[in-house]
Amino acid sequence: MSQAAADPHGWALGRVGGIPIYLGRSWPVIALVVVLTFGPQLAGPLGGLGYLVAAAYALLLLLSVFVHEAGHALVAHRQGAQVHRIVANLWGGHTAYAHEGQRPGGQALVAVAGPAGNVLLAALGWVLSQALPTGVPGLLAWALWVSNAFVAVFNLLPGLPLDGGFLVHSLVWKLTGDRSTALVAAGWMGRVVTVAAVAWLVGEPLLAGERPSVVTLVWTGLIGAFLWQGASASIRAGRARRVVAALQVGRVLRPVVVVPLHASASRLADELVAGPAMAERAVAVDPVGMPVGWVDLVALAQVPEPRLPEVPVAALLVRPVPGWVVTAEPGDDATFVVSALAGHAEGETVKDAVLVRSRAGAVLGSVSFDDVEAALR
Repeated sequence: MSQAAADPHGWALGRVGGIPIYLGRSWPVIALVVVLTFGPQLAGPLGGLGYLVAAAYALLLLLSVFVHEAGHALVAHRQGAQVHRIVANLWGGHTAYAHEGQRPGGQALVAVAGPAGNVLLAALGWVLSQALPTGVPGLLAWALWVSNAFVAVFNLLPGLPLDGGFLVHSLVWKLTGDRSTALVAAGWMGRVVTVAAVAWLVGEPLLAGERPSVVTLVWTGLIGAFLWQGASASIRAGRARRVVAALQVGRVLRPVVVVPLHASASRLADELVAGPAMAERAVAVDPVGMPVGWVDLVALAQVPEPRLPEVPVAALLVRPVPGWVVTAEPGDDATFVVSALAGHAEGETVKDAVLVRSRAGAVLGSVSFDDVEAALR
């Protein structure tokens, strides 16, 4: 199996500005839904071309997603953030990047950049719809501008998890100086937006004297559930952030054993015996002191003692996941460290532990959820 096929993020399509782009494995589901929804409607006037035009529309929607996410990614990258990837999936798409050091103004610019890309596509579609003859080309151009105008407006609605919610978050953060309060406020706004959107989608046909179609009800349910879940997650994150912010990184740090990558397993075993009593993990570093991965201590214990001198630490290395190293000082609050553990900062899954380095590059120790929970208790 190729690396691209095995990648958990989906199929790698290329890069933009050095940022990898993936097509999520769930995206074909939404493409199929688009084709099955619009294909029969277009088959009447267009005959056999109807389903092909619907498939072309699905590809235009995919282009819109990538332009939207590329806007977020490129602006975040220009601000100095490490952007990990762009992914198009069942729910549209997302851009995974590190939020460390981001300020309210920078977050607002990143949020606006996505809808701005859709506005540009909508303008292009409108120009093409005026220039192209009627028929399939004109129909697709019309669909391009209408769908992107809708996506831009919808994403600017003022509530998380939409881009407009990040604008609310940035504003409240700027006014109060409290990111936790901003998350809770933007989350509640997201719930308001969700209720209003569902009421409009269902109520609009009722006010016109019509009964909402099954397709409308299904889409409304899916969109409403997605928005409500994102808004509720923001509220929970804001409340949890208040608690975690009271912790300093130094209170949840656990020492680690640092060993050169080229060292032998025998030296590692000696370092573990002589190292700090509280150390539960070992990390390998390259010749310039950069961490390259955790050492598998279970695998070390399975190496026969006579073979320890001949087994290199590199053979016991655990391949690190993105975001496993966090930059922080002992006096900082533990919010960003916990966010990295949960995968929020990088868009990854929950991690067993993260390695903490000082801003000068020194390895300070590790932090796990168990350490955080113990400190909170």
